[in-house]
Amino acid sequence: MYEAKVMFVFPGQGSQYTGMGSDLCAEFPIARQVYAEASDVLGYDIEALSAHGSEAELGLTRHTQPALLTRSIACLAVFRDLNGGRLEPGLAAGHSLGEYSALVAAGVISFADGLRLVKRRGELMGQHGEGGMLALGLTVAEAGPLADRFYCQVASCNLPEQTVVGGTDADLDALEQALPELFPRKRATRLKTEGAFHTYLMVAAAREFRAVLDSVDFGSATMPVLSNYTGVMHEAEPNSIRTRLFFQLFNPVDWVGCMRSAVTAGVTHYIEFGGGIGQGEGPAAKKANLQAIINKNLRALEVEAAYSAAINVASVREAASAC
Repeated sequence: MYEAKVMFVFPGQGSQYTGMGSDLCAEFPIARQVYAEASDVLGYDIEALSAHGSEAELGLTRHTQPALLTRSIACLAVFRDLNGGRLEPGLAAGHSLGEYSALVAAGVISFADGLRLVKRRGELMGQHGEGGMLALGLTVAEAGPLADRFYCQVASCNLPEQTVVGGTDADLDALEQALPELFPRKRATRLKTEGAFHTYLMVAAAREFRAVLDSVDFGSATMPVLSNYTGVMHEAEPNSIRTRLFFQLFNPVDWVGCMRSAVTAGVTHYIEFGGGIGQGEGPAAKKANLQAIINKNLRALEVEAAYSAAINVASVREAASAC
């Protein structure tokens, strides 16, 4: 059934780990089919890379993005198979790369085209990657002027009081050194990325990526998808979706805006597909990537909602049986 109060969400980079996909492929034929299709499209064995590749290999953006898209869609395929099609959500969203997973889930782009897009996107982001990213415990109003002072730029608005900025390594070093004097009680955390994603340093990558976006057919959505660039729902017009994905590469991810839009739309249940974080070994030990920032945004908005993870065999089974 169509359920307007449920939103499917998909994580981005940082949720990859060695072993992802191995559990689903061992248990479910439909997951193996997803990975087989992905390998055919990509031209290499993405199942083997995901299951056995080193952290360094999976951490290369050109590998990370296809691996995460495949993992998310495999989790979704298993969920839908187990659920028997009883649930169709009213909304979908993804963080950065996860927006492509959301568009595949909504039928806007095919899985094969989604893979082609993120493969080239990852290649270009790695090729043009320069600098890095820094997570700050600051509001956008605080982080924006600070970033400007050091030729850096706001790259992601994850929480009302957590903002990620990006810039060259030297500029981030200068910003980090100035932080204790300007904001004595605030900390900065360097993120493991190949560059300053979602900043002006990605403009060259975006200009090359435009032709790739233009080569892909965008269809009608089965459900609305939120745009990282605008923080509101994508328009139905294909060229509008293309331009939002183009601008997403060198503009901040407005996850706070996306959460606000979800609450305004009346979402009361969030289900996250794919990825995983935490020190534990293997899929069963991982935690969902977006759960904490979803719940913290909801608390800031003074709203209560249910949350389910569908990121490994046990959690996909549980989520499918509960819906």
